[in-house]
Amino acid sequence: MHVVVNAAMSADGKLSSRRREQIAISGEEDFARVDRLRADSDAVVVGVGTVLADDPSLTVKDERLCERRLANGRSKHPARVVVDSKARTPSDAVVLDDAASTFVCVGEVAPVDERMDLAAHAELVTAGEERVDLLRAFAALESAGLERIMVEGGGELIFSLFEVGLVDELKVFVGPKLIGGREAPTLADGDGFVAEFPTLTLESLERLDDGALLTWSAGGSSTDT
Repeated sequence: MHVVVNAAMSADGKLSSRRREQIAISGEEDFARVDRLRADSDAVVVGVGTVLADDPSLTVKDERLCERRLANGRSKHPARVVVDSKARTPSDAVVLDDAASTFVCVGEVAPVDERMDLAAHAELVTAGEERVDLLRAFAALESAGLERIMVEGGGELIFSLFEVGLVDELKVFVGPKLIGGREAPTLADGDGFVAEFPTLTLESLERLDDGALLTWSAGGSSTDT
């Protein structure tokens, strides 16, 4: 399994404002790059916070990329995965429509009724108790044939993936905006590291739109065999 975290952040490292409203940080060049990255992936993963805040489709937008996937014997869109410990994903969320297959990873703590409701729209992966056990969940995704994983956020999920050593690659577009706010989400939120900080190796730096795309390699996926 190869896990790529992709994000766009402001010049001061924020994913959105303190209101957690979606903000256009990228330009057209970066939007096209992200679409290509999705098209090359087996699955696109987000946390439930992203679903609740943005209601994304997580599908490929360029029909030419969709046609290329189909020509290669793949589905039109990559699978969509929501990490949602307590099964809070609304049943009418766009990510649950029939445009592509969807997996929802939940914990044992998730109420039975909500789990049953989600199971009518998606394949459930139950891993962990209070919180989703990401190592077990991603191992289940790998067993389902999902080898190349793209993670689109948010900050809590990204931190947790680094915490358990599941990230192979980090791609960050740094846009020409300053957002500020001590409560605004950052690239990696969660509890934060106080020791044994993850080490990244800068692989490339590219000017894109009016910002910069940085690509780092990380420690590697803990599910590698």
